[in-house]
Amino acid sequence: MPKVLEFREARRDEVAQVVALLRDDVLGQGRELGDMSEYLTAFDAMQAEGNNHLIVGVDAQGAVLATYQITMISGLSLLAVRRAQVESVRIARHLRGQGLGHLMFADVEARARAAGCRLIQLTMNATRTESRRFYESLGYRASHVGFKRALD
Repeated sequence: MPKVLEFREARRDEVAQVVALLRDDVLGQGRELGDMSEYLTAFDAMQAEGNNHLIVGVDAQGAVLATYQITMISGLSLLAVRRAQVESVRIARHLRGQGLGHLMFADVEARARAAGCRLIQLTMNATRTESRRFYESLGYRASHVGFKRALD
C-alpha cells in the first residue's frame, strides 16, 4: 500500500487518470470509450453543480490511485434527510485487496458528515460480487432495488 495517500477533489488535469481507472475494469473496458473532451465537459459540469464532487486518492508523487464520485442530495423523504450518493468507485488494480477501500470509505463518510448528510447510498453493477461483499463488510445493506433506463 502507498505510504502516503491523500483524498482530495480532483483537478481537471487529472481527468485522464480517472478515466484510465474507470477503463481498467471488466465493465469499463466496453463502456468508457468516449473522446477525452466528453469527459472534460462532464467534469466542468460537475464542478459547476456545486454538490457533485469527483474525489481522487493520490500518492506522494501525485499519481491517481483511487477515485469516487460523491453527490450531496437534499430531499424530503426520511424526515428530509440529506444524503450522499456514491458512484464510480475504483482503485488501481495493483492495489486492490490491500485496505485502500477502507481508507476511501472513511473519507466518504467524513465528507458526507461534513456536508450534513445522515445517509450514504451507493450504486454498483449487480455483477460486482466482490464489491458487494466489501460494501456489506462496511455495514452497507442491499436495501433497495434500482432501475436504469437509457434515454435516446
